[in-house]
Amino acid sequence: MKVKEMLEKLNLQLLTKDVSEDALYAEVEGGYASDLLSNAMGQAQPGMVWVTMQGHQNVAAVASLIGLSCVVVAGDGPVAEETLHKANMNDIVIAATKEPAFDVIGRLYALQAEK
Repeated sequence: MKVKEMLEKLNLQLLTKDVSEDALYAEVEGGYASDLLSNAMGQAQPGMVWVTMQGHQNVAAVASLIGLSCVVVAGDGPVAEETLHKANMNDIVIAATKEPAFDVIGRLYALQAEK
């Protein structure tokens, strides 16, 4: 499944408006949920979607470092403008939802199981 398809199926709000088509059509390889940046750095794998409540600019840096396909900020968490600027500069897709992380990752798992 591609990032763009996942955004539509999970009804996520795309926050990074200046990412490339390549970023939107990147393959989703799975998901990882954590609010600890160091935990995500050690456990998430390239191509995964990272579901977190964190919205500060280090989220974009970690996503870029790992090579994640997307970051979903769950639970209506605030996302700083600096985060979106950094994400757009590094071609990182950031989306948001009011849903809790548990629900988002469960729905993502169900989508991946359909493959």
